Amino acid sequence: MTERAMNAKVDAFLSKAKKWKEEYEKLRTIVLDCELTEDFKWMHPCYTLDNKNIVLIHGFKEYCALLFHKGALLQDTDGLLIQQTENVQAARQIRFTNVQQIVEMETILKAYIYEAIEVEKAGLEVAFKKTTEYAMPEELQNKLDEIPALKTAFEALTPGRQRAYIFYFSEPKQSKTRQSRVEKYMQQILNGQGLKD
Repeated sequence: MTERAMNAKVDAFLSKAKKWKEEYEKLRTIVLDCELTEDFKWMHPCYTLDNKNIVLIHGFKEYCALLFHKGALLQDTDGLLIQQTENVQAARQIRFTNVQQIVEMETILKAYIYEAIEVEKAGLEVAFKKTTEYAMPEELQNKLDEIPALKTAFEALTPGRQRAYIFYFSEPKQSKTRQSRVEKYMQQILNGQGLKD
Protein backbone atom coordinates (compact mmCIF):
# COMPACT_ATOMS: atom_id res chain seq x y z
CA MET A 1 0.00 0.00 0.00
CA THR A 2 1.19 3.48 -0.73
CA GLU A 3 1.36 5.93 2.12
CA ARG A 4 -0.95 8.92 1.73
CA ALA A 5 0.02 12.45 2.70
CA MET A 6 -1.36 13.70 5.97
CA ASN A 7 -3.30 16.96 5.86
CA ALA A 8 -1.98 19.79 8.07
CA LYS A 9 -5.54 20.86 8.94
CA VAL A 10 -6.22 17.37 10.30
CA ASP A 11 -2.97 17.55 12.30
CA ALA A 12 -4.20 20.83 13.82
CA PHE A 13 -7.64 19.34 14.53
CA LEU A 14 -6.06 16.38 16.33
CA SER A 15 -3.65 18.55 18.32
CA LYS A 16 -6.62 20.55 19.68
CA ALA A 17 -8.87 17.56 20.36
CA LYS A 18 -9.68 17.29 24.05
CA LYS A 19 -12.02 14.34 23.78
CA TRP A 20 -11.61 11.25 21.56
CA LYS A 21 -8.03 12.17 20.57
CA GLU A 22 -6.67 8.62 20.82
CA GLU A 23 -9.74 7.27 19.00
CA TYR A 24 -9.41 9.87 16.22
CA GLU A 25 -5.74 9.03 15.74
CA LYS A 26 -6.43 5.29 15.47
CA LEU A 27 -9.31 5.86 13.02
CA ARG A 28 -7.05 8.13 10.97
CA THR A 29 -4.39 5.44 10.72
CA ILE A 30 -6.95 2.84 9.65
CA VAL A 31 -8.51 5.08 7.00
CA LEU A 32 -5.14 6.21 5.60
CA ASP A 33 -4.16 2.52 5.28
CA CYS A 34 -7.06 2.24 2.82
CA GLU A 35 -5.35 4.66 0.43
CA LEU A 36 -7.83 7.51 0.60
CA THR A 37 -6.89 11.18 0.35
CA GLU A 38 -7.04 13.04 3.63
CA ASP A 39 -8.95 16.31 3.58
CA PHE A 40 -10.63 18.56 6.15
CA LYS A 41 -14.30 19.36 5.55
CA TRP A 42 -17.13 20.48 7.81
CA MET A 43 -14.47 21.01 10.50
CA HIS A 44 -13.63 17.28 10.57
CA PRO A 45 -11.15 14.87 8.96
CA CYS A 46 -12.73 13.70 5.71
CA TYR A 47 -11.33 11.05 3.37
CA THR A 48 -11.94 11.11 -0.36
CA LEU A 49 -11.38 9.18 -3.58
CA ASP A 50 -11.02 11.38 -6.67
CA ASN A 51 -12.55 14.27 -4.69
CA LYS A 52 -15.63 12.18 -3.75
CA ASN A 53 -16.36 11.91 -0.03
CA ILE A 54 -16.04 8.36 1.31
CA VAL A 55 -15.74 8.59 5.08
CA LEU A 56 -15.53 11.23 7.82
CA ILE A 57 -14.28 11.04 11.40
CA HIS A 58 -16.29 12.96 13.97
CA GLY A 59 -17.10 13.02 17.66
CA PHE A 60 -20.03 13.72 19.90
CA LYS A 61 -20.54 13.87 23.65
CA GLU A 62 -21.26 10.15 24.09
CA TYR A 63 -19.30 8.63 21.20
CA CYS A 64 -17.01 9.22 18.25
CA ALA A 65 -17.82 7.81 14.86
CA LEU A 66 -16.73 6.86 11.39
CA LEU A 67 -19.38 8.28 9.04
CA PHE A 68 -19.83 6.70 5.61
CA HIS A 69 -21.28 9.27 3.21
CA LYS A 70 -23.09 6.59 1.17
CA GLY A 71 -23.50 4.18 4.07
CA ALA A 72 -27.08 3.38 3.07
CA LEU A 73 -25.61 1.53 0.06
CA LEU A 74 -23.26 -0.68 2.09
CA GLN A 75 -24.14 -4.31 2.84
CA ASP A 76 -23.58 -3.86 6.61
CA THR A 77 -22.81 -7.56 7.02
CA ASP A 78 -21.89 -7.04 10.69
CA GLY A 79 -24.92 -4.89 11.53
CA LEU A 80 -22.78 -1.95 12.66
CA LEU A 81 -24.17 0.97 10.66
CA ILE A 82 -26.40 3.46 12.44
CA GLN A 83 -28.69 6.03 10.83
CA GLN A 84 -28.21 9.21 12.89
CA THR A 85 -31.78 10.45 12.59
CA GLU A 86 -34.80 9.37 10.56
CA ASN A 87 -34.21 12.24 8.12
CA VAL A 88 -30.65 11.19 7.24
CA GLN A 89 -30.99 9.34 3.95
CA ALA A 90 -27.48 8.45 2.76
CA ALA A 91 -24.96 8.62 5.60
CA ARG A 92 -24.45 5.92 8.22
CA GLN A 93 -22.13 5.78 11.22
CA ILE A 94 -20.15 3.20 13.11
CA ARG A 95 -19.88 4.44 16.70
CA PHE A 96 -17.18 3.94 19.31
CA THR A 97 -16.85 4.78 22.99
CA ASN A 98 -13.18 3.78 23.42
CA VAL A 99 -10.03 3.12 21.41
CA GLN A 100 -10.03 -0.61 22.27
CA GLN A 101 -13.25 -1.10 20.26
CA ILE A 102 -11.55 0.48 17.25
CA VAL A 103 -8.43 -1.68 17.64
CA GLU A 104 -10.53 -4.86 17.88
CA MET A 105 -12.60 -3.89 14.82
CA GLU A 106 -9.75 -2.74 12.56
CA THR A 107 -10.16 -5.56 10.02
CA ILE A 108 -13.94 -5.09 9.87
CA LEU A 109 -13.60 -1.30 9.56
CA LYS A 110 -11.20 -1.67 6.64
CA ALA A 111 -13.66 -4.04 4.95
CA TYR A 112 -16.41 -1.42 5.30
CA ILE A 113 -14.11 1.32 3.98
CA TYR A 114 -13.07 -0.80 0.99
CA GLU A 115 -16.73 -1.56 0.26
CA ALA A 116 -17.50 2.19 0.41
CA ILE A 117 -14.66 2.78 -2.06
CA GLU A 118 -16.13 0.17 -4.42
CA VAL A 119 -19.57 1.79 -4.14
CA GLU A 120 -18.01 5.10 -5.20
CA LYS A 121 -15.98 3.55 -8.02
CA ALA A 122 -19.15 1.91 -9.33
CA GLY A 123 -20.84 5.31 -9.43
CA LEU A 124 -23.72 4.17 -7.21
CA GLU A 125 -26.01 6.87 -5.85
CA VAL A 126 -28.47 6.87 -2.97
CA ALA A 127 -32.07 7.23 -4.17
CA PHE A 128 -33.28 10.19 -2.13
CA LYS A 129 -36.90 10.59 -1.19
CA LYS A 130 -38.63 13.31 -3.16
CA THR A 131 -39.85 16.34 -1.25
CA THR A 132 -43.44 15.34 -2.09
CA GLU A 133 -42.92 12.10 -0.11
CA TYR A 134 -42.52 14.02 3.17
CA ALA A 135 -45.51 14.92 5.31
CA MET A 136 -46.24 18.60 4.76
CA PRO A 137 -47.05 20.39 8.03
CA GLU A 138 -50.70 21.43 7.98
CA GLU A 139 -49.80 25.01 8.91
CA LEU A 140 -47.51 25.34 5.87
CA GLN A 141 -49.99 23.67 3.54
CA ASN A 142 -52.73 26.07 4.68
CA LYS A 143 -50.54 29.09 3.88
CA LEU A 144 -49.52 27.63 0.50
CA ASP A 145 -53.20 27.11 -0.36
CA GLU A 146 -54.13 30.57 0.92
CA ILE A 147 -51.32 32.52 -0.83
CA PRO A 148 -50.64 31.41 -4.43
CA ALA A 149 -47.43 33.49 -4.64
CA LEU A 150 -46.08 31.68 -1.58
CA LYS A 151 -46.88 28.30 -3.15
CA THR A 152 -45.12 29.32 -6.39
CA ALA A 153 -42.09 30.59 -4.45
CA PHE A 154 -41.93 27.43 -2.29
CA GLU A 155 -42.13 25.15 -5.33
CA ALA A 156 -39.33 27.16 -7.01
CA LEU A 157 -36.95 26.43 -4.10
CA THR A 158 -34.44 23.61 -4.48
CA PRO A 159 -35.60 20.26 -3.05
CA GLY A 160 -33.07 20.59 -0.22
CA ARG A 161 -34.40 24.01 0.77
CA GLN A 162 -37.98 22.72 0.65
CA ARG A 163 -37.06 19.78 2.90
CA ALA A 164 -35.25 22.07 5.37
CA TYR A 165 -38.39 24.17 5.74
CA ILE A 166 -40.65 21.11 6.03
CA PHE A 167 -38.45 19.61 8.77
CA TYR A 168 -38.12 22.91 10.63
CA PHE A 169 -41.83 23.69 10.48
CA SER A 170 -42.72 20.12 11.54
CA GLU A 171 -40.52 20.05 14.67
CA PRO A 172 -42.73 21.80 17.27
CA LYS A 173 -45.44 19.78 18.98
CA GLN A 174 -47.86 22.71 19.20
CA SER A 175 -49.68 23.98 16.14
CA LYS A 176 -49.35 27.54 17.41
CA THR A 177 -45.55 27.27 17.32
CA ARG A 178 -45.59 25.68 13.86
CA GLN A 179 -47.86 28.48 12.65
CA SER A 180 -45.52 31.10 14.11
CA ARG A 181 -42.52 29.57 12.33
CA VAL A 182 -44.31 29.49 8.99
CA GLU A 183 -45.33 33.14 9.33
CA LYS A 184 -41.81 34.17 10.37
CA TYR A 185 -40.25 32.62 7.25
CA MET A 186 -42.90 33.46 4.65
CA GLN A 187 -41.02 36.52 3.35
CA GLN A 188 -37.78 34.54 3.13
CA ILE A 189 -39.57 31.89 1.02
CA LEU A 190 -41.10 34.63 -1.16
CA ASN A 191 -37.56 35.99 -1.64
CA GLY A 192 -36.43 32.58 -2.90
CA GLN A 193 -34.19 31.96 0.10
CA GLY A 194 -33.62 28.83 2.09
CA LEU A 195 -33.94 28.49 5.85
CA LYS A 196 -30.31 29.37 6.52
CA ASP A 197 -29.67 31.81 3.65
